Amino acid sequence: MNMLDKWLNTIQQGDCLELMKQLPDKCVDLVVTDCPYFIVAGGSTVPMGGIFSSEFARSGGMFEHNSIEFAEWLPEIYRLLKDGTHAYIMINGRNLAELQLEAQKVGFEYQNTLIWEKGTVTPNRYYMQQCEFILMLSKRPARTINKPGTSNIFHVQNNIRDKQHPTGKPVELMEAFIENSSNPNATVLDPFMGSGTTARACKDLGRNFIGFEINQKYVDIANKRLQQEVLL
Repeated sequence: MNMLDKWLNTIQQGDCLELMKQLPDKCVDLVVTDCPYFIVAGGSTVPMGGIFSSEFARSGGMFEHNSIEFAEWLPEIYRLLKDGTHAYIMINGRNLAELQLEAQKVGFEYQNTLIWEKGTVTPNRYYMQQCEFILMLSKRPARTINKPGTSNIFHVQNNIRDKQHPTGKPVELMEAFIENSSNPNATVLDPFMGSGTTARACKDLGRNFIGFEINQKYVDIANKRLQQEVLL
């Protein structure tokens, strides 16, 4: 049994840079992920609470394990994707340009910048932040999404109270990307799985998944979410 079959529909604890190397070329149909990146939360004069009040956040890093660079993991997801497939990568405005540049260096084709209008705001001394961005990439030859009439603005409520991870995203949002860029029984990779939102969306939609997460705490949370028959 190869590692693809062994890890199918599981979340592996470990460093994705090492784990992805164990998978064969062109073995996944889609990448959907909320990658780690450095943040600047609202400017130094605005009081920030919650996840932004930690030492990691004040130094530009929200988590202990977010020193990974785009150039380190983008070549691996490019290698693992089949030809004619897509990648969706959550990102903030400050890091969007760098992510796009590094992705194009690897060979990805820029397809679109999507907007998640999340219904909540983050304090900022310039303008309140009410949206996040998703960089949509293609591995040539580019193909049309399943629902070409879909708007590039997604209005999905960010339910802060139900979050099991500081930057957790709604399952509904991930489902939209998965439905538009894969078919049933396809295999979706999330190298930064967090609390398992991508995995849960795949399970609900009849897709397979492979996930990696370096923090055992979130691996445990993700596995519990996957055991639920209905996600509340």
